[in-house]
Amino acid sequence: MTELVIRALSESDAHLFDTLPDPLDVGLALALATHRPEWERVALRDGKVVARGAWWGGPDDESPVNINWFDFAEGEEAAGVELLRTSPHQVEYELNLPAGWRADPVTLAAGEARMRAAAAAGMKILVERYQYRWTPECGLPKRPGRLRFTTEPDDAVILDVLCRVHSATLDAHALHAIAEGGVDQAAQEELDFFHWYPSPREWWQLACTPEGELVGLHIPAHNQSGPCIGFIGVVPEQRGHGYAYDLLVECTHFLAERGAQFIGGATDQGNFPMAANFAKAGHPIVRERINLIAAAQH
Repeated sequence: MTELVIRALSESDAHLFDTLPDPLDVGLALALATHRPEWERVALRDGKVVARGAWWGGPDDESPVNINWFDFAEGEEAAGVELLRTSPHQVEYELNLPAGWRADPVTLAAGEARMRAAAAAGMKILVERYQYRWTPECGLPKRPGRLRFTTEPDDAVILDVLCRVHSATLDAHALHAIAEGGVDQAAQEELDFFHWYPSPREWWQLACTPEGELVGLHIPAHNQSGPCIGFIGVVPEQRGHGYAYDLLVECTHFLAERGAQFIGGATDQGNFPMAANFAKAGHPIVRERINLIAAAQH
C-alpha cells in the first residue's frame, strides 16, 4: 500500500473534501455550517482522498471548537485514525448521525466505524444527544402562563443562577466541567458560551413565579446556523413542578415571534425529563449526536 499523505486544504483545492461518500448525510445536516478550508484536512493515497475531517468554529474563533465531520473510505479506517491522531486541533468530536441510526445496518456500521477510529485515536464517548428542529408546521405550544419573564443585564446574577442550576445537573458537559474545576467552572463555561452566540445579550431571561421566587433562566439564541434553544435551566429548589417545560415553551415563542422559521435544540439522551419536554412542546428529533473527547479528559 502506498504512503499516506495528510494535509490541510486551501481555497484552491477545497473541492477535494467532497470526493468521499457521505453515508450518514453529514453534509446535509451541516448545510448551514461554514467550514474554513484551512481547518479541513484530508488523507490522500496516490492522490485520492481516503479520509477527511472538518474542524469547525465561529467566524471570530482563532481555532476550531470541535470537529463535526469525519469520514474515511472503505478499508481505510487506519487512515482515518492517523488523520485524527496527527491533527493540530485536538478538540471535541461531534459525530453527527441520522435519527434512529442504530436500526439501519448501513448507518449502524458507519457510525460504529467512526467511533472505533476515534477510540483508536485516543478519544472516548462523553455523551449521546438528541437534536431537535422545530418549524412553524409543528405548531406553537400553548404558554402555561405560570411564570413571569424578565431580562437580566448583570452577568454576575446570571452566573449565580448558573451555579445554582449546575449544583445538581444531568448534563454531561456540565458534569465534566465540574469534575475538572467545580461548579464555578461549569457555570463560567456556560456563561462564556452564551456570550459566544451572535444573538443579542438582552434576549437572556430569568423566570420567576408570580410571587417573585426565582425559577431559572432560558436563553433564546442564534448560533452560526440559525435560531436555537440556547439553554434551559431550573434551580434545584424549584424542580418537580414541570417548570423546564414552561421555559422551553417561552423560549420557542420568543424566537418564533422574532421570525424564526426553524429552531434547533439538543439534550442529552440520558436527560429523560428534558427529552420529554421537547417532545411535549412539539420539537421533533431530526438527528442524533455522539460527543467524544480525549480519553485523558474523561
